[in-house]
Amino acid sequence: MIGVKNEELLAAARAAMEHSYSPYSGFRVGAAVLAQSGRIYSGCNIENASYGATICAERCAIFSGIAQGERRFIKLAVVSSGDGYPWPCGICRQVMLEFMPPEGSILLEDKGKILELALDELMPHGFTKEALSSE
Repeated sequence: MIGVKNEELLAAARAAMEHSYSPYSGFRVGAAVLAQSGRIYSGCNIENASYGATICAERCAIFSGIAQGERRFIKLAVVSSGDGYPWPCGICRQVMLEFMPPEGSILLEDKGKILELALDELMPHGFTKEALSSE
């Protein structure tokens, strides 16, 4: 798939996690997303004392790509400093639905174990722009 291996995407996510700003939770997260163009964009979680102003790593990575002109992403990797797989929150899943195809891959890492699933497995029956169609 565009010549990028899973390990390369996971390495970019791990590197992004090093920049996490998480003084409140201590839960560091990094993400990297592969655009349809073949470019990789990364992001980390950035917390704020006003918790609603916090942004997750997944959205940070996707929005970074969007800011550079990308609109379609095919694979997303997520890593964290916590135990267990770093499951994306509902808001991040909704953003993924907007910019990734249902068969897009999600890679989650837990202490070296990798779980790969399709977006439609992670977010079945998601609310998409097609639901807004009046036809």
